[in-house]
Amino acid sequence: MAADCAFCAIAAGEVEADVVHEGAETLAFLDHRPLFPGHVLLIPRAHHRTIEDLPPVLVEPLFADARRLAGAVRRAMGSQGSFVALNNEVSQSVPHLHVHIVPRSRKDGLRGFFWPRNPYEDEAHMAKVAAAIRAELTQRHPP
Repeated sequence: MAADCAFCAIAAGEVEADVVHEGAETLAFLDHRPLFPGHVLLIPRAHHRTIEDLPPVLVEPLFADARRLAGAVRRAMGSQGSFVALNNEVSQSVPHLHVHIVPRSRKDGLRGFFWPRNPYEDEAHMAKVAAAIRAELTQRHPP
């Protein structure tokens, strides 16, 4: 548990939340500032700030629960689908890894991503970016 982490306090039962799922490694509760009713936040119980900090052993439980919750939220809210996402440092209002599961329906008012698109300069620029990412993957996480 991290000191001054709101999500750690929820996981420890020190702060109330509308819990919808309690797993051995994860916890899910309603977002108190939802995009739509049914907006759920799924967290690892242990404090991990970003997805890069998440131990490999917790990846499967977290994303298996995200998968289950996406279906449960969709069915419970009568939505056509869901938006499943997480922020990694930037736009992360609570510095504890959390997955947003938001019920979505066509013409619900959300306009996808709100950012401008920044295309590649040309094919060479695209190839250079792809090569840089492949190099990092090979260097840090060999196959």
